[in-house]
Amino acid sequence: MAQTSSDTVRDASEASGADANKTPANETGLWNRDQLFGDMGGLRPWLGQYGVTFALTETSELLGNLRGGLARGVAYDGLTTATLQLDTEKAFGLPGGQFNVSALQIHGRNLSTDKLGTLNTASGIEADASTRLWELWYQQSFLNKRVDVKIGQQSIDQEFISSTYSALFINTMFGWPALPSYDMPSGGPAYPLSALGVRVRGQITPSLTALAGVFDGDPLGNNPNNRSGTNFNLHNGTLFIGELQYAINQPADSDAAAAPGAAPGATRGSLPGTYKIGLWYNNGPFADPRYDNNGVSLASPASSGVAANHRGDYSFYAVADQTIWRPNPGEARSLGIFARVMGAPGDRNLVSLAANLGVVLKAPFAGRDNDSAGLALTYIKIGSHTRGIDQDNLAFSGGPYGVRTSETALEATYQYQIAPWWMLQADAQYTFNAGAGQNPNDPTKPLRNTFVVGVRTNIAF
Repeated sequence: MAQTSSDTVRDASEASGADANKTPANETGLWNRDQLFGDMGGLRPWLGQYGVTFALTETSELLGNLRGGLARGVAYDGLTTATLQLDTEKAFGLPGGQFNVSALQIHGRNLSTDKLGTLNTASGIEADASTRLWELWYQQSFLNKRVDVKIGQQSIDQEFISSTYSALFINTMFGWPALPSYDMPSGGPAYPLSALGVRVRGQITPSLTALAGVFDGDPLGNNPNNRSGTNFNLHNGTLFIGELQYAINQPADSDAAAAPGAAPGATRGSLPGTYKIGLWYNNGPFADPRYDNNGVSLASPASSGVAANHRGDYSFYAVADQTIWRPNPGEARSLGIFARVMGAPGDRNLVSLAANLGVVLKAPFAGRDNDSAGLALTYIKIGSHTRGIDQDNLAFSGGPYGVRTSETALEATYQYQIAPWWMLQADAQYTFNAGAGQNPNDPTKPLRNTFVVGVRTNIAF
């Protein structure tokens, strides 16, 4: 399964919330409505009376590798996301309840697997072609919405380790980052996967929010070939995750762009920011990449061939999103930066350090308030025992063998909003030290740096 992220599907999920049915469709011109199909002949407003919202989006990409990697070439991939939500207060009078079910239809080819061979995979929607259940959960709020509990099949990338500004970018690792993608079993419960679990969120102060969750440790678990998303597994360890979020200068409740947890005293001229720290722990067994159960290198002819096991795995992380420039509080134009860094032990993980850093300019041109331009870097450092096994293979083979060290990708992108329901995005990515210094198809051969260009389009129906 390709390592993936959820930049696009997060947007689709948010679109299915309270505003998804608000468009007075046929009363609004085609280029001004929120969804292409408008109110669907009155169906959306009718469903809205009973608390039901429905969102359908299609994301399509055409990406091409112009140099390096495994081969030059072009690939198309696409993702259809359908989300249905129910507000229990409108439906049958239970305040604070929300039911959510969503499904994915993934189609097309995988450029990263077929043409690139990079660790920083090119697109966050790349995954095995399938039609599958994504999320299925119920959420209930308490104490005047200061606490809420979500239970069911969840994709944790929708709430944990997320960055608002990094979601602009197409490369996978700006969504669900490289470290959990490669170190968690099956890539973790993140797009296109999910896992059974419970998440609790509490607003400690107006500026400070805490999240904690307990989930199944392996979203594929006892059926690695599951393609329907209906493998409700609870037999492969447990994933614990916790996060603290601190928000500064958030819009006041009276502001049209008000956000939950707004800091008291924030003014329209203030520059908002969000800072997060967190950790996750998986109590399952993790194989050592270098040593066998006798402490001998797995590359040695004397090795038993059975990797040593480590009990549990963990990571610490930090995320920051900060607006640093806004010339006029009444205008959309602003400049923001984001940074995200995380580490994990190198004796049981492919990736021991991963980091993202970037800048996003909103409304870059006059009259283009909904456009965004961005430039960002994503970095992966290979764990010490993975580097060690490569060095051992080089020594024992006596011939050429790539020793993996690190990989960096640079992405430049521009998102053009054609209509509220239609977005077009141009993108370019260059990867340095592709494959972290090793060809995944033949470790005795090098892998040249890759240069990918492409276009993505997203339509909300």
